[in-house]
Amino acid sequence: MTQFQDHDPQETREWLDALEAVVAFEGTDKARHLIGSLIEAARKHGIDTPYSATTPYINSIPTEKEPPYPGDRQMEQRLRALVRWNAMAMVARANKHTSVGGHIASYQSSATMYEVGFNHFFKGPDHPEGADMVFFQGHASPGMYARAFLEGRITEEQLINFRQEAHKNGLSSYPHPWLMSDFWQFPTVSMGLGPLMAIYQARFMKYMDGRGLSKANSRKVWAFLGDGEMDEPESTGAIGLAVREKLDNLVFVVNANLQRLDGPVRGNGKIIQELEGTFRGAGWNVIKVIWGPGWDALLSKDISGKLMQRMMEVVDGEYQAYKAKDGAFVRENFFGKYPETAELVKNMTDDEIFSLTRGGHSSHKMYAAYKAATEHKGQPTVIIAKTIKGYGMGPFGEGAMTAHNQKKLDIDGLKYFRDRFSLPISDSQLANDVPFYKPEDSHELIKYLHERRKHLGGYLPTRVDRSAALPIPALAAFDMILKGTGDREMSSTMLFGRILAIILRDKALGKRVVPIIPDEARTFGLEGLFRQVGIYDPAGQLYEPVDADQVSWYKQATNGQVLQEGINEAGSMSSWLAAATAYANYGEAMIPFYIYYSMFGYQRVGDLVWLGGDMRARGFIIGGTAGRTTLEGEGLQHQDGHNLVFFSAVPNCKSYDPTYGYEMAVIIRAGLQEMFAEKKDLFYYITAMNENYPHPAMPEGVEEGILKGIYPLRTSKAKHKPRVQLLGSGTILREVEQAAQWLEADWGVTADVWSAPSFSELAREGQACDRANRLHPDQPAQIPYLTQTLAPTKGPIIAATDYIHLYTEQVRAFMPRRYVTLGTDGFGRSDTREALRRFFEVDAAHVVVAALKALVDEGTLPAQVVNDAIGRYGIDASLAMPSAR
Repeated sequence: MTQFQDHDPQETREWLDALEAVVAFEGTDKARHLIGSLIEAARKHGIDTPYSATTPYINSIPTEKEPPYPGDRQMEQRLRALVRWNAMAMVARANKHTSVGGHIASYQSSATMYEVGFNHFFKGPDHPEGADMVFFQGHASPGMYARAFLEGRITEEQLINFRQEAHKNGLSSYPHPWLMSDFWQFPTVSMGLGPLMAIYQARFMKYMDGRGLSKANSRKVWAFLGDGEMDEPESTGAIGLAVREKLDNLVFVVNANLQRLDGPVRGNGKIIQELEGTFRGAGWNVIKVIWGPGWDALLSKDISGKLMQRMMEVVDGEYQAYKAKDGAFVRENFFGKYPETAELVKNMTDDEIFSLTRGGHSSHKMYAAYKAATEHKGQPTVIIAKTIKGYGMGPFGEGAMTAHNQKKLDIDGLKYFRDRFSLPISDSQLANDVPFYKPEDSHELIKYLHERRKHLGGYLPTRVDRSAALPIPALAAFDMILKGTGDREMSSTMLFGRILAIILRDKALGKRVVPIIPDEARTFGLEGLFRQVGIYDPAGQLYEPVDADQVSWYKQATNGQVLQEGINEAGSMSSWLAAATAYANYGEAMIPFYIYYSMFGYQRVGDLVWLGGDMRARGFIIGGTAGRTTLEGEGLQHQDGHNLVFFSAVPNCKSYDPTYGYEMAVIIRAGLQEMFAEKKDLFYYITAMNENYPHPAMPEGVEEGILKGIYPLRTSKAKHKPRVQLLGSGTILREVEQAAQWLEADWGVTADVWSAPSFSELAREGQACDRANRLHPDQPAQIPYLTQTLAPTKGPIIAATDYIHLYTEQVRAFMPRRYVTLGTDGFGRSDTREALRRFFEVDAAHVVVAALKALVDEGTLPAQVVNDAIGRYGIDASLAMPSAR
C-alpha cells in the first residue's frame, strides 16, 4: 500500500489495467522487465521507489507455468506411503522395546519433498554427469533408512536395531559417516552446519572445475533444512558468498513446517515471508511452495482478493492450529473472517476444507519447484515449502506442539496412520508389534523404485571412496628443512611455508594441495603463495592490484589454488571440510592445509572440527602463533593455551606441537603417508609459532620418537650425581634447554632434555596398553612407549609447555616415577614473551625451581637450595596463581 493519497484513481486504474494486459498477453517475464525498467528510470530521477523483499503469500510458480509431472504419481504415492510407514515403525518399535528415542514427525512433514527428489532429481554416484550431494535433514534420517530398506540396501535387522549400535548391527541416530561409512556423506544434525557446509561445498565444486580436477557439469548441492534451523547464525551467515560467486549449483530446500522443537518458529509472524526477505535481499532466487493444488481453484475465484489478504494476515501460530484442529475450525476461523472468503467454500464439506494441503505435500508442486531450481542460472536457489509437522499422524501428533517429541503410537494411532495411507497391514499384525512392510523384489512398486534410481545413476545416500592412493615423497625431499637453519633465526611458521612450497613443487602432489587462509597470509609469511599458485576467484581478476609491481602481488585467477576466505574461520573450516573429503565426494584426493591464528581455532569452530572427525576428513590444520606466550602484545583474546587439549579430544585427530623445522617436516610427511597413501581416515593438527630462533639439523634416529611423541634431544655428559629429565614442546622447549644449562652450571644438577611433540599421542598409546593389559591378564604386559623410554633414565621428570596443565597431565599414569608439570592456566596478557613466560611460570627459571624442588622431595637436595634459586631468579613467591590474577 502506498503512503501517498491517490488524486487520480482513474489514471491509477488505467496503469494497473495495462499491467494486467501485459501479463495476460505477453506473460510475467515481460511484465517483470517493464516494471524493472520503470523502477530504474524512476531512480534516475531521484524518485524513492518503494522496495519489498517479499512477495504475496502464494506459490511463486503460477499454476499455468507448472510443467507436467513426468512420473507415475499413483505409483509414487504408494511408494511414499511405504517409506512413511517403515520410517514411523522403526522409531515406534525401537521406543516400544528400548526407549532409545528417535523422531517421527520431521520426516512425515518432508516425505514428499524427498521422494520427488529421489525419483526425479538426485543424481547418484554412477550418473555420467557426476553425483549430486545431498545434505539430508538430520531428524529425517528414519525416512532415508526406510527407503534404503525398500531398495534392499538396509536389512530388517538393522531397522529393528535403530539407535542400537554399541552392541548390535544397528543404525545411527542421525547422519554419521564415521558410524556408517558407506552410507552417509555429511553429518547434519548439529543444526546450522549443514547449510554452511553446503554453500562452501557448492563453491568447492566450482573450484575443482576451475582447476580442471573434476567437472561440475550439472551436479547440484542440495541442502534440506528445517525452518527452525534457520535461526542458527551459521544457516544464513554465508548466503552472501553463494550470490557473490553465482553458485547456481546450490539449492536450499527449507521445510517450513512452522515448528521448532518446542513450538512455533514464528508464532506471531510468518517465517516463510521472513526467510524470503532474507534470501531475496541477499540476491538468491526464491521459490515459495505454500499451497497445494486444492487451493488453485479457490485463488482463481478470489475476485475480491480477500483470500490472498487472509492468507497474508494470518500468523503462523494460527496456521499451526488449523492443522491441529479440524475442518469446522478452519471454516470458522480462517474462511469465516470475511463474507467473501466464506462464500468461496460454502459448497465444500468440512472434510474437504481440512484436506486442502500445503504445498510441500504436493508432488506436482514440488516437482515444478525443483525443475525451476535446477534450470535457474546465475544465482543460488532457495525453495521454501510449507508443510505440516507430523503429517499423517492426525490426532496422534499432526501439527501438535509435542510433534517433535512424538516417539510412540498406540494401537489406535497405528491404525489411523495405516488407514490414512491405505497400507495393506492387518489389525492382527498390529496387535503383536509394529511390523515393517516390504513387497517382494518382483513387485511393481519395488521395480519402479529401482528403475528411477538406475535412471538417475544409483542410490543415495551413498558414500564411495574412488580416489587413488598418492605417491608420497621420501623424507629426503625435505632435506633443506632437515639440515636446519644454522645460525639464522626463523619461525616454525616460516619453515612450514617452505615445507608447503616443497609439496607444491611435487609433480604428483602439488596440484592437489589446497592452501586455505582466513585473511592472514601476510601474518604467516605465506603471501608468496599468491604469485606462486594464485588465489581462486571465479571472476578472475578484473582490476590491477596496487601491489602488481611487487614479487608477491595479490594475484586472483579462475584456476587459482589458494582459498583466501577473508576474516572467516567458519567459512575457512567449511572449505577445509570440502577439500578434506574430496576423495569421497569427487573421487579425487585433495590435500588441504588450513592455517589460522590458533586461538581462533577449536574454540570458535569446534563443532565443525568435531564434524570433520565424523566426516572422515583427511588433511592438515595448522594452528599459527600457537601457545599462551608466543604472541607478543596481543593479549587475552589472542593467546592460546588450550587448543591442543581440545583437538586431542577428537578421536581421529593427531595433534602435535613441534619446536624445530625437522620435527614439522617429519610430522607432515608422515601425515601425507597415512592420509593419502594409506588412506586412513584421520587428520592432523600441528602448531606453528611466529617466534624466531635457530633450528638445528635433525639428529639421527629420532623419526620414530617424533611421531610417537617423545625423543631424547640432549643427553647430558655431566657427572653430577643429582639428575633430572626435562621435557618440553613448542617454544617452551627452548626454555627447558636453557634451564638444563643453568641446572648444570649453577646448581650442580645433570639435566637431560627431551622433546615431546605430542603428549596426546603418548597418552593414547598408553591408554591402549592399559586396556590390552586389563582385558588380557594372562598375556605378557604391554609397556607404554613413554614408560619404556623414560624408565631407564634417572631422576624426577619435569614437563613444561605453553599449554594448560591438562595437556601434560594426561600422561601422568604412564610416568615411571615422580612427575612435575608446568602449564599456562589462566587468561593471557599483553607483554613481551619473556614477561609472559615469567607471569605464567613456564620460563627457564621456573623450570629450574621445579626441578630442584622435585629433587628436594625425593631427598636428594636440601630445601634451602630451592629458596636460593627463587631468590636468585627474582621469583615472587607471594603472588597468586596465574589463573587467579
